[in-house]
Amino acid sequence: MFFSIKWQKNKLILIDQRKLPFKHTYIECKDVKNVWKAIRNLTVRGAPLIGVTAGFGVYLGIKDSQVRSYTQFKKELDKIISYLANSRPTAINLFWVLERMKGVVEKNKNKSIKELKRMILKEAIRIMEEDRNTCERLAWWGEKLIEDKDRILTYCNTGILATAGLGTALGAIYRAKEKGKNIEVFACETRPFLQGARLTCWELKEKKIPVTLICDNMAGVLIAQRKVDKIFVGSDRTVANGDTANKVGTYNLAILAHYHRIPFYVVAPSSSFDFKIKSGKEIPIEERPPEEMLYIGGKRIAPYGIKAYYPCFDITPGKLITAIITEKGIFYPPYKKSLKKLQRWLKK
Repeated sequence: MFFSIKWQKNKLILIDQRKLPFKHTYIECKDVKNVWKAIRNLTVRGAPLIGVTAGFGVYLGIKDSQVRSYTQFKKELDKIISYLANSRPTAINLFWVLERMKGVVEKNKNKSIKELKRMILKEAIRIMEEDRNTCERLAWWGEKLIEDKDRILTYCNTGILATAGLGTALGAIYRAKEKGKNIEVFACETRPFLQGARLTCWELKEKKIPVTLICDNMAGVLIAQRKVDKIFVGSDRTVANGDTANKVGTYNLAILAHYHRIPFYVVAPSSSFDFKIKSGKEIPIEERPPEEMLYIGGKRIAPYGIKAYYPCFDITPGKLITAIITEKGIFYPPYKKSLKKLQRWLKK
């Protein structure tokens, strides 16, 4: 059985998602630069998993610090956190974890440097365990919206490879399978990194769940032919009005679902919510290097001398989302009202 992340003998071990499904290899991160690079070059991806990985990155960056005063230690910590924050801008989980790591130190100014280092590592491990438990709760709630013989369309990868646990949207599908429901999944390939083709199909095959791969531009005809009952996707950032940033192409599916009147569900842990932002228009959208659009498997697919544009995420308006599934429950429109309950829970 594979795993996405493991902390072992003072090293962070990550599955190399760039090489799946044909090579099943792991990398070891021994310092913060390794972690930053792993996040940036998509060795590790998926909003929850990026956050968990960054937590260990903070520890790896500070563990060998030789400073003796709290002020110097905090200054070094802030540099490490700022460095990791610049790895990828859209997934709010990254910043949520970094704020937690900073909070551990700020709340314990009277502790020794040695003790602060120990507390930082303990917090990183706690965040990883919390994510695993959150995935279980997401699956528990999400499974309730899946019926026997459902044909589910999904996008990108939202499973074990995107989290420290069972997954978000795929986690709900896995739980439905465990409950004895006969389900079939259609996976969009998810250009240009092919998370759907390479990762989601691989996971579903490992779980022995029937999966059919389609090109991203085939979703419309599939839905029009009434071969899809529901759409399940994840979230990299969901804001106060329900607007959701997810892998570019998600918005297209939401429009199709709305037109054809099929449910469109977003499965998101509370760590993916950003209540400081009122509208999706304020979410920063990462733009990846154009070269990633022009090559597949190391081979160029377009003529030289042309431009390429690669926004990594798009925004799905909350009004197109049937329900948002969290570990705290299922929330329905209008989200400006319903998500206030989640916000109150998170403040406790």
